[in-house]
Amino acid sequence: MDAALVAFVVVFVAELGDKTQLVALGLASRYPLAVVLTGIGIAYALTQGLAALAGGALGAALPTTALGIGAAVIFLGFAAWTLREVLAADDDDEVGEELSAVDRRAMGRGAAGTVAAIVGVMVLAEIGDKSMLATATIAAERGAFGAWIGATLGIFASGCLAVFLGRYLGTRLPERTMGFISAGLFALFGVLLLAETTLT
Repeated sequence: MDAALVAFVVVFVAELGDKTQLVALGLASRYPLAVVLTGIGIAYALTQGLAALAGGALGAALPTTALGIGAAVIFLGFAAWTLREVLAADDDDEVGEELSAVDRRAMGRGAAGTVAAIVGVMVLAEIGDKSMLATATIAAERGAFGAWIGATLGIFASGCLAVFLGRYLGTRLPERTMGFISAGLFALFGVLLLAETTLT
């Protein structure tokens, strides 16, 4: 259960202000709520499942101390990556491309076709993203199944937050602020994990 809780928190944080969260927000303004939530839920379960499997296999092959130090370094790297993204980029063009891809794929296909289009685009957008790498890292250190459950729920909760805020409040998440919070929390997780690994 420890893996599920850690994965939930870390992946939820990783997605705050992330491109796929913004894509989910945009989808909610274009398609029925049930269709969007079904599509992003399936996509997130698939991507986080792949990450957990890869991380679980890696965890079985590496010594615990090396794994803990490696995970701490990865989280500190995520902090730097997130901070660089916040300071450097405007994701509006990329988000627009993802939404257009869903529109093209879903055109005239009904609810099932729209769900399939959302799944396809969200899986492609998520491959290699911070949340997948975080899930793999947690799975390697704490176990694949719990990491998959926690990560899937964490990323889905983040997507739902974007969907409901965008749909019902008519506001956008403050991306820059969320990015800074996410970077800070990643740095904190990295430092705590490093301390836990080296002091035990």
